[in-house]
Amino acid sequence: MITKISNVVLYVADQQRSVDFYVKGLGFELATDAEMGPGARWIEVVPPGAETRFTLCDAAHFETTPGSSTPPTLSCDDVHSTYETLKANGVEVSEPVTEPWATWIKVTDPDGHEFVVSAA
Repeated sequence: MITKISNVVLYVADQQRSVDFYVKGLGFELATDAEMGPGARWIEVVPPGAETRFTLCDAAHFETTPGSSTPPTLSCDDVHSTYETLKANGVEVSEPVTEPWATWIKVTDPDGHEFVVSAA
């Protein structure tokens, strides 16, 4: 089942400028900086000692506006078993999707709030 809040995605205009702000300005640590696909980077910054990360995504790559947001990401031990459990509990949940960086599902609450759930 769900174990923690993993990350919150922030759409930004300039990923390097944002890394500099969070790392040099706020004292966060650069946790992940990896290629996400052609011309795209997956960047995570985290306050020292914290578990929840900010993921800094290039807004233009996702055809969205800097400052907009995406559903928070929750962590679980096993996406497929969590999917089966949530489905059996009557939760509105999407089929698991496997990407190069994670396997995830999307959960929707009764008011329409969405959450991504991926393996920790």
